[in-house]
Amino acid sequence: MVLDECFQVSGDLCKIINNISILREQTESQSLSFGRGQQIMDKQNVPVITLDGPSASGKGTIARLVSQALGFHYLDSGALYRLVALAAMKRNTDVSDEHSMVDIARHLNVSFRDSSIWLEGKDVSDEVRAEACGEYASRIAQYSALRVELLGYQRDFRKSPGLVTDGRDMGSVIFPDATLKIYLTASEEERALRRHKQLMEKGINASIADLIQALRARDERDSSRSTSPLQQCEDACLLDTTGLSIDQVVSRVLNMYAEARKA
Repeated sequence: MVLDECFQVSGDLCKIINNISILREQTESQSLSFGRGQQIMDKQNVPVITLDGPSASGKGTIARLVSQALGFHYLDSGALYRLVALAAMKRNTDVSDEHSMVDIARHLNVSFRDSSIWLEGKDVSDEVRAEACGEYASRIAQYSALRVELLGYQRDFRKSPGLVTDGRDMGSVIFPDATLKIYLTASEEERALRRHKQLMEKGINASIADLIQALRARDERDSSRSTSPLQQCEDACLLDTTGLSIDQVVSRVLNMYAEARKA
């Protein structure tokens, strides 16, 4: 998501990744059998780490880096809704038409290549992270039929040796049996400052006050929708990133995962 750029990565992250190499090897050895190249672990037993939370909480950045550290697959669920929104915008389709949004999702030709996102054979990594696209994505994410359409697609990302995913209903709806569920958040002021810094770096002027209002509106829309609202699961661990560096957050998530595997 656009907020992935809000955190700043330091060199200490390399140390964190090196320190968990043993954990990665244990996970891979327990997940795969190379006798005939077949997996001995069925899909439901593949470990999953979910990071849910409000906009600008930094969950995209953390999820991506944790997946890299563990050697797991990564799913940015928000990108799927942004892609549907972007496809609708390119076709001049009314985003208020739920049936049309479902039809677009059903025939969506997308691919994720490393850190880039492709739509209809074109790299749309920058377009999909534009503010307008994010606004439309938030609106269409309220459509229950669209969420059902994308449900199976998201669950197909669950592959050995594991998956790390971020969103708003990853732990509550998409992967209710996840190995570790985390609800990532931060204060309104912190989230607004992160967004402001990211916009300024792109040469876009923005008011902190306006950004706080926009975040509040987004939170209200996400948490009050009738289908898969933003909420902290009862079995999710709360992690407030206010005042924490990216290294500190990644380290805490990795430690929480190590503890969850021991349980």
